[in-house]
Parts: sequence; C-alpha cells; structure tokens
Amino acid sequence: MSEFDASVYEHEIPSGTRLYFGQSAKLKRKIERAASEILEKNGFHEIVTPFFSYHQHLSVQPTALVRFSDHENHQISLRADSTVDVVRIVLRRLKDTEPKRWFYIQPVFKYPSAEIYQIGAELIGESDLATSVKIAKKLFESFDLAPVLQISHIAIPQIVCRLLNLPISIFEYGEIEKILNQNEEWLKRLAFVNTVTDIDEILSIVPDEIKTALLEIKELAQAVKYENLRIVPLYYSKMRYYDKLFFRFLGGNAVLSGGGNYEIEGIKSSGFGVYTDALIENLDQKERV
Repeated sequence: MSEFDASVYEHEIPSGTRLYFGQSAKLKRKIERAASEILEKNGFHEIVTPFFSYHQHLSVQPTALVRFSDHENHQISLRADSTVDVVRIVLRRLKDTEPKRWFYIQPVFKYPSAEIYQIGAELIGESDLATSVKIAKKLFESFDLAPVLQISHIAIPQIVCRLLNLPISIFEYGEIEKILNQNEEWLKRLAFVNTVTDIDEILSIVPDEIKTALLEIKELAQAVKYENLRIVPLYYSKMRYYDKLFFRFLGGNAVLSGGGNYEIEGIKSSGFGVYTDALIENLDQKERV
C-alpha cells in the first residue's frame, strides 16, 4: 500500500465495527453495570469465553463466520454466538461447579466485519423460559423502557412446512404472501394470531401438533404477565439451536433482546441475550426527545 493509500485509512475504522466515546461509552457502561447487578441478584455468575471457537457452525450459518486455521490447520472461527461455547465449557470443564446460571458481557463477530456487543445469560438445565423473559424485563424497567415482547415457537413453522411440503425458507425470509396463498383456512387464521384470546379462538381448527405449541406459547404469555405483548406464531428464528419457545423484545425497528429454549449435550436449557448496541441507540434517542 502506498503512503497515500495508507493515509486514507489512518483514522478510519472498518465498516460494521464499533467506536464508543462520550455519551455512548457512558450508556454502555451503565447498561452493563445494571445488567450485572440484576443477573447476580438472580443467582448468575460471570464467565468470559475465548474469542476463537471450533463450534460456531452449531450456532449460526457458516456464511456468517469469520474463519481461520489454527496451528494444526483445524478450522476455527471468531466467536459469532456465545451460547454453545458457554454451555460446552460449563458442562465439560466446569462440570462439578455450581451454580449452572452464567452470564457474559462480550462481543460477537460476523462476516465480513460486524462487531456486536451483547450481554448474555444461560440457565443450564432450566427450561422455564419465563425466567429469562422476566429478568430481561427487569433490565428494561430499570431504564424506564417497555419494549414490545414478541413470543413465538420454532416448531410451528417447521410443522407447517412438513404438513404442506413447503420450504423453510418461506419463513426464514418472511414471505407472508406465499403462506397466505396456501389453501388452508387454519393457516390463514394462524397468520393473524396476536393475543392469547386469538389462540383460544383458533385451537379447535389447527392440527394437533400445532395446538400443543400454541398452548405452550399461551402458558408462557400468561406466566410473564407483560402488557405490551404480541404473539407471532409464524415467525421463524435463524438461531440454529432453538428448539421450542423463543422471544424477542423490540424497541422501534430494533431487536433489544432475544432468547429461547435449547438442548445442548442432552441438557434442556434456556437463555437470552441483550443487544447492547441497539439498547444504547434506543436510550440515546429516548434522552434526545
């Protein structure tokens, strides 16, 4: 690179990376401190995991990974998601350690140069997702926020695809028109379910497999007792390890938090993440109003 070319990039940062200063740095630290206090009060201990991992393909699409080779030419990736690594480390290296509630405050990285800061919590061996929702809710309440809570079930799109011989990509890309074009009244009704009352009204016409998942959504919705709640049965998460219920907290057009049920190493667990960058932007906008 010539001296001229080098000077162009001397004070630039790569697209997708993060720079915090002044107000944003202050908010980041405030969020992380508040989350740490809430999580510790709920029995969590902190863990910090390596930036490099052999197991990221179990969490996210390989095309999202920033990959390298280790000293023995085995493929490794920059950490793109923390859950699988945290659970594997706890179960294999800290297997005799209690408790099984762990939290982490660390970034993840996705191809080509996305840097995403987050706060995550894993409840290893605990499958009651209501606990995760309530803890995330406490954090938002501490900042006087009431984002929309969206509850879904990963099995519903999967069952619909199996019953109607549809590709899961329809749900991955939110192609609602293709869903509504199916000649199934129960599916059209399912697409517009939004509340617990809507679930009660549709239970008699949906297939039994979907009925079971809807009842699990209803049970979670009733357990968290959150006013600003939306049920979205046909939303599909791209997180590879979710296997039952999952949720998102939405602030404007941004996802502030998300979590779900999963099974790793034969252990049924649950967990959630808070997306620090999105929360900083949300709080910054709130303070400007």
